[in-house]
Amino acid sequence: MKKMMLGNEAAARGLYEAGVKVVSSYPGTPSTEITEFAAKYDEIYCEWAPNEKVATEVAFGASLRGVRSACAMKHVGLNVAADPLFTLSYTGVNGGLVLFVADDPAMHSSQNEQDSRHYAVAAKVPMLEPSDSVETKEFVKEAYEISEKYDTPVIVRMCTRIAHCQNVVELEDRKEIPVPEYEKQPQKYIMSPANAVRRHPFVEERTKKLSEFGETSPLNRIEKGSSNEIGIICAGTCYQYVKEVFGDKVFVLKLGLINPLPERLIRDFAASVEKVYVIEELDGIIEQHLNKLGVPCVGKELFPPVGEFNQSTIRAAFGLPQPKSVSSDTPVPVRPPVMCAGCPHRGLFYVLSKNKITTLGDIGCYTLGSAAPLSALDSTLCMGASVSGIHGFNKAGGADSEEKTVCVIGDSTFMHSGMTGLVNIAYNGSNSTVIILDNSITGMTGHQQNPTTGYNIKGEPAAAVDLEELCRAIGIKRVRVVDPYDLKQCEDAVKEELAVKEPSVIISRRPCMLLKYVKPKPALKINPEKCVSCKMCMKLGCPAISIKDKKAFIDPTQCVGCAVCGQLCKVGAIEV
Repeated sequence: MKKMMLGNEAAARGLYEAGVKVVSSYPGTPSTEITEFAAKYDEIYCEWAPNEKVATEVAFGASLRGVRSACAMKHVGLNVAADPLFTLSYTGVNGGLVLFVADDPAMHSSQNEQDSRHYAVAAKVPMLEPSDSVETKEFVKEAYEISEKYDTPVIVRMCTRIAHCQNVVELEDRKEIPVPEYEKQPQKYIMSPANAVRRHPFVEERTKKLSEFGETSPLNRIEKGSSNEIGIICAGTCYQYVKEVFGDKVFVLKLGLINPLPERLIRDFAASVEKVYVIEELDGIIEQHLNKLGVPCVGKELFPPVGEFNQSTIRAAFGLPQPKSVSSDTPVPVRPPVMCAGCPHRGLFYVLSKNKITTLGDIGCYTLGSAAPLSALDSTLCMGASVSGIHGFNKAGGADSEEKTVCVIGDSTFMHSGMTGLVNIAYNGSNSTVIILDNSITGMTGHQQNPTTGYNIKGEPAAAVDLEELCRAIGIKRVRVVDPYDLKQCEDAVKEELAVKEPSVIISRRPCMLLKYVKPKPALKINPEKCVSCKMCMKLGCPAISIKDKKAFIDPTQCVGCAVCGQLCKVGAIEV
């Protein structure tokens, strides 16, 4: 049977066919769908963990018990999972263990262009990189064979294009792996210094064996062309661009095992062509390997270390003509990302902006509150950094900072890594005001459940964290809940909490308007006879509101009737 599959769906199919039993992940674009698709298979236990570190440790526990396991994350999530990853390299595995990491060149939905291959090199674990959905499924299955044969976790590196491209994939039966009796192995799995010092030589020897494996593995292959004038070494999505531009005209060394990299295979390939080019997005990992081998090549001087490549990038680098394109004299209007109409965060951000309050932001769809006209945020660093950051900001600035600074963080992000920052505030004492934007879902990555929602990945009832009680248990005495659609309530709460001389938490609670169970109210409309064109309603940045014929206009197809804009209109021109 064949099926058209996204790369992420093919990855999940690979997990199913490989006999995987446990998958734990934290959602992060472009990796999220791997776990969502895996959850459709009843044979695989799947869950959303609070963060990537926890997910990796869950996968380790399942592997320790002897079953095949996995976790998936985006590239910055690997930073969070790095702590267990580096020691996992030492302990090795019992059941096969695969980590998916999805890089995001061009930062379509990320705060940096981190190249995760550095982690594979530093942690000394093998990394595979597929170039389409067909390879993705097969590479996942091969990853488990490598994991168990060489006693190692294996990273499968995805990227935005491969995760979301589609190919026809051949479906195969699931391979059921029997669960062995558990055997205690303290010297292998208890990483005290005395044991760890004996495992390090194992890691180095394993790397040598994997390098030798890569010399002949079909994961790496040479494709001969009609001319040996040009030889191109590439992997992943770059392979697709090279084949589309050159077809069978050049020699190509297509790498699937990208750590550790082969030596003899590369030397033999270089000897068979007149000039070697290395085409790789982001950092020059492969190029550095060739430099170390003393193999002359052209790499980053021709192909930049920033952004995504495409067919035009390759053609331009080689001085090839670009294909003719259809042009239009009509300019395409810019459509910047914006919070949705009726977004529960908008009202609170308006209050913060209006009162010129310094606001440390975090990672989530609410990061869009940094855009004009709200311009409500002062910083966004990484998951949980707003809560930790406000403590440092206020310790540095003293009372002047504490009286006019807040931080904002989403409910899912708070569970991911905001809690520890709040513990720090309570324990080390800064008069910091933390605002939890509780929209009852993990919004940015497409509505995944989290520990506060009361449902698990399959939508089944689950234990729900009570944010108010959690904050009080941490040591915060002042905890209050506000409705972000009520501007006066929000403004009063913010001013009152900033005025007190102790830490406080404001929970801004209203579910995301895009949730299926949230029903919109009738759209509002502008009475043009009352409208004085003051444009106060435009200060919200709501995409449903615009100026038409010099009067405010509300698009009835977008408006959800939140009525926040009506609270700004001093002349009563906004009506139901």
